[in-house]
Amino acid sequence: MATIYDVAEAAGVSISTVSHVLNETRFVSENTRAKVLEAVTRLNYHPSSLARALVRQETRTIGLIVPDNVNPFFAELARGIENHGFQAGYSVILCNSDRSTSKELAYLETLLSKRVDGVIYMTTDMATDRLMPFHEEGIPIVTFDRDYDNIDSILLDNFQGGYDATRHLLELGHTRIGCIAGPDSPSRSSDRVRGYRAALEEAHIPYNPDLLCVGDWTARSGQVAASEFLRLPVPPTAIFSCNDMMAVGAIAFLRDRGCHVPQDISVIGYDNISLSAYVCPPLTTIATPIEQIGQGLCQMLLDCIGEKLPAETQRVTVRGALLVRESTAQVT
Repeated sequence: MATIYDVAEAAGVSISTVSHVLNETRFVSENTRAKVLEAVTRLNYHPSSLARALVRQETRTIGLIVPDNVNPFFAELARGIENHGFQAGYSVILCNSDRSTSKELAYLETLLSKRVDGVIYMTTDMATDRLMPFHEEGIPIVTFDRDYDNIDSILLDNFQGGYDATRHLLELGHTRIGCIAGPDSPSRSSDRVRGYRAALEEAHIPYNPDLLCVGDWTARSGQVAASEFLRLPVPPTAIFSCNDMMAVGAIAFLRDRGCHVPQDISVIGYDNISLSAYVCPPLTTIATPIEQIGQGLCQMLLDCIGEKLPAETQRVTVRGALLVRESTAQVT
């Protein structure tokens, strides 16, 4: 394998000149530059990516920490980030935390040691002091749906989405509406539940804690929640699920128990993952522009890397839109 020394000897120049040509760190005459590039091609020389990173103080890599890459929402979000990063010349290192603080910390240390140019962080609520090593090294971080001081982020209007989903069911005549929430700690679940409760209050319907079940964002937990609703003396006539996967699980359980959706029970989800259009019946949901959010997160980070953003913290809020399909209907 050819080395930089071989290239320098073949081109009749110094090693430092070869380095300046390859890394574009100093002006080199066109004649000398042509000799170096010709030697590089003839010798099939491949410079060390690590060495070039040390020279340029960049690795052209982005770290991405997600809580669950099996969840289609985060898989689609990661795809948008990866596509946008690739087009900009960046590779994305995907880290799946499994909602574990210890895994998050381990991955943060790994990304720091690999000298990534920036990190997109979307996982459990974490104390910001754990991100301080990145700030000290000048490595920018952006977050998704986590509102931290002094960290740029894209946020979802989760309260409004929960309100809109519940309001849709109320307008269809439903007054006994079950809600499948996500885990207690993430703010997006609690905000969606707050929106649900606000819509009920506006309609003068008392909140009933028996109609709230807590899942873990998975289809299995949606099945469990639906089973709990059916065991009630008076089951709900509609269900608002705080994400699509739990809604998919609820529909599967209801179907297995002989309940027809939406004739017997209406179901609305949240996110509009690709799968939601293909379940039976196709899922009514609060649609969030997942791929566009991924692209926006990536571009926000690239702007931070390139120092193109103003000094103040950037917060962009995205509102979902009601997408009516076939899983909700007028109460009978």
